[in-house]
Amino acid sequence: MSVSWWVWAVLMLAVAAMLAIDLFLHRDNHVIGFREAAIWSGIWISAGLLFGVILWVWQGGEVAGTYYAGYLIEKALSIDNVFVFALIFSYFAVPASLQHKVLFWGVLGALVFRLVFIFVGAELLETFFWTAYILGVFLIYTGYTMAFRPSEQTPPDRNPVVRLVRKVIPTDPAYHGARFFTRINGTRSATLLLVVLVAVETTDLIFAIDSVATILAITTSTFIVWTANAFAILGLRSLYFCLAGLLRRFAHLHYGLAVLLVFAGFKLILSETPVGKLPIPVTLGVVVATITVSIAWSLRSTRATATEAIDADEPAAPTSTH
Repeated sequence: MSVSWWVWAVLMLAVAAMLAIDLFLHRDNHVIGFREAAIWSGIWISAGLLFGVILWVWQGGEVAGTYYAGYLIEKALSIDNVFVFALIFSYFAVPASLQHKVLFWGVLGALVFRLVFIFVGAELLETFFWTAYILGVFLIYTGYTMAFRPSEQTPPDRNPVVRLVRKVIPTDPAYHGARFFTRINGTRSATLLLVVLVAVETTDLIFAIDSVATILAITTSTFIVWTANAFAILGLRSLYFCLAGLLRRFAHLHYGLAVLLVFAGFKLILSETPVGKLPIPVTLGVVVATITVSIAWSLRSTRATATEAIDADEPAAPTSTH
């Protein structure tokens, strides 16, 4: 799929406009409630689905199907990001009113870094055929690790980049409103909010390797891969505020994500064999079925726990005095 430079320019301007609108509407750093998060999630998801329709009209069903497969994979993987973001915010006790700002700048950084990863990854796959085998094995191993060898979460303050920032930049271990930097006794210092942003950014950087490699297994079109990533990531902030309190309900989602990573790995390897690339309808079907089954399984297995939690929150019934 060949895309003119002006199409890229229009897309970048559209993404920048959406981010500017989001930043303007949240300039007061207010606490994001579930209703507001749900509305914004609907807006971002609608934008992502609408872009697929535009691709369908412009480039045909196969290109649109490729985009939707990548979009759904990235959307599913972003739920895993939400788990880690919740851990970071809880660990650093980030005030609810400041969480959106951290996620906004984190998403902006994620878009830039993923754009670089996508162009580098696509160029390697196009130039060196053996890159497909390396990335394929990496995805299969990552999927196996996610399913059968879950590791304990490393405390966010032990993140090497976070520790480096604290050594290089004078850091005050407190929040100073929504500022990333402040002046203390005449010295410009980073606030704890910058430390949180660095933790979020570096964590997403690690996730980006998996997600970009997974979508490159579907297509090496940089335009399709980046748009699938961009539209999925743009809704990550609102998705966090929708799901942060429901994460315990997605108990088995990691198995579904592991299946998708392994599937993408085998797909990438097969693309450099006589078998060739699997048809897009097959890929899209596997993605939809895997996500649906893992979410349904999770919700069903945690239904009793959710009911108990609701019952525990309900006030006791008034006792009759008659």
